[in-house]
Amino acid sequence: MLKKSLVAATGCALVTGVLALGGWHHLNREIARPLPIDEAQTFVVEKGQGFRHIADALAGQGVIEHPLYLRLYARLQGLAHRVQAGEYQVEPGQSAEDLLRKLVSGDILRHYFTIVEGTSFGQLRAALEENAVLEQTLEGRDEAEIMAEIDGETPRAEGMFLAETYQFYRGMSDLDLLKRAHEALDSALQEAWQSRQQNLPYAKPYEALIMASIVEKETAVADERPRISGVFVRRLQQGMRLQTDPTVIYGMGDRYDGNLRRADLREATAYNTYVIDGLPPTPIAMVGKDAIEAALNPEPGPWLYFVAKGDGSHHFSSRLSEHNSAVRRFQLKRRTNYRSTPEN
Repeated sequence: MLKKSLVAATGCALVTGVLALGGWHHLNREIARPLPIDEAQTFVVEKGQGFRHIADALAGQGVIEHPLYLRLYARLQGLAHRVQAGEYQVEPGQSAEDLLRKLVSGDILRHYFTIVEGTSFGQLRAALEENAVLEQTLEGRDEAEIMAEIDGETPRAEGMFLAETYQFYRGMSDLDLLKRAHEALDSALQEAWQSRQQNLPYAKPYEALIMASIVEKETAVADERPRISGVFVRRLQQGMRLQTDPTVIYGMGDRYDGNLRRADLREATAYNTYVIDGLPPTPIAMVGKDAIEAALNPEPGPWLYFVAKGDGSHHFSSRLSEHNSAVRRFQLKRRTNYRSTPEN
């Protein structure tokens, strides 16, 4: 009798084991299937959110078909309590197991925001406002209020953020991103200042930043930046006015309609370098590292003038007569991207 009971118990245990093994294989097979999505899907795991709610939310979004399978697998693997909060993205072809590993590793979705060289602070604010991922905190705050939180010393924001691409995660605010960009600008400027050429006409790094912004607006041709910087540095050293169109345009503000007229070049503004001596009072645009480097390490040479050739590049001259001849020649090809033409 006892022998029969042992045989029966052994048989039941074997059947249970076989069933359990079959269930485990089935669970693994289901978890390894590709997710039922045809395009990338993003979802957010909130801080403190339980795994049951996470699985149900994923099913409700159509990312997974069987939330019970995911919950059971996560529990058996000891992963249900190791999920990290954040925004995630899954791609077609990935499995529920891939998804779970992503949640546990904290492989949060990265976003990118680019500050473009030569853009103004107004354009930068507009781009920040259009970003749907960044937390919006700047609305209703003027430039001085924003800079008080970022810098505490410089009330003007123009040129104070490094033109670069920044990686960020959902939850970062527009102000946080500006702080990072300002720190990056300060670091790049100080580093370049330490390795600058000698005898430059700048009393402090901020003046070099102003020059960098002018260089940035004058050309998008990388290897021209040091040469254009050299032209402006020599003009300052010789007591010549910079006479650069981008400063005039900046000083005109919203009144600029795409055309510069003789009257505009004669108008007295704080930024019109046809009228004022030396540098304008602030930068006129956001700059990248290359423009900063060019401002602090200008190319030596005889050139004191340059004119846009109409193809994005410039013709450089050392004598006024040569420059005037080049102006007449290239005026025939003049386009909307025409750059400054110093006259003396």
